[in-house]
Amino acid sequence: MAKLTQPSWLLACAIGFGISTAIAQDNADQGASVDDYREMTYGDRDANPALLVVDRGEQLFKEKRGPKNVSLETCDFGLGAGVVKGAYAQMPRYFKDTDRVQDLESRLLTCMTEIQGFDAADVTTKTFADERINEPNMDIEALAAYVAVQSDGMKLNPPADHPKEKEAIAMGEQLFWHRHGPLDFSCATCHSADGKRIRLQNLGNFYTAKDAQKTMGSWPTYRVSHGLARNMQHRMWDCHWQMRLPDLEYGSPMSTALLAFLSHQAKDAPMVLPGMTR
Repeated sequence: MAKLTQPSWLLACAIGFGISTAIAQDNADQGASVDDYREMTYGDRDANPALLVVDRGEQLFKEKRGPKNVSLETCDFGLGAGVVKGAYAQMPRYFKDTDRVQDLESRLLTCMTEIQGFDAADVTTKTFADERINEPNMDIEALAAYVAVQSDGMKLNPPADHPKEKEAIAMGEQLFWHRHGPLDFSCATCHSADGKRIRLQNLGNFYTAKDAQKTMGSWPTYRVSHGLARNMQHRMWDCHWQMRLPDLEYGSPMSTALLAFLSHQAKDAPMVLPGMTR
């Protein structure tokens, strides 16, 4: 292989440095653009577009719906029937009536089927809006946003006392590290070290409390790049899709275990809801 002369070597170094600098600047510019957007809207929290979804969720929550023609106002999210204030900040958690650990979305699904009489298969036929066709948020996304925002300003503090809560956290940690799929990826591939990114997106290190808290304390969030409010079930599904894995079942024990582990990592995170991200 031919050796580079000194001028050629210096030129190659200069080009490489220029490319790295340009990428870093693009990344900084992109972050600044989102920060500017956040400042213009989320800086005035009443201007966050996700609040429109929250309002719709409140209407759906209090409306008499389903085959039984009742509202969700008697749903127990862990603090007693009908109590939504602070409930999201203490989820995922164990529920005696289902004998399993549930996150917000899987609990909503339980209440919609048990209280309102909806068929679970019908509710989960489509659970996420598609930004490619400017589709509005699905009903269950709006409901989740409404319930979650009732924990705004509180600290994330999911219980970890029941044996099944401890089991879910431990299982979630195993899943976080488990490599699988055609790309041989795990959650930890992207989210277990500082300074990682995919394309120009900075990736949080969920093994540090700071990054875990920043993420878990701000979802559901309005995603600027989607133009939609997104919940953590969508974040789990989207990560699995990006790893080219089969679709993650909505509200599945697998997704709940991952969320139990991540919430445990983010314990005491200040809840700033709804959030706003790229």
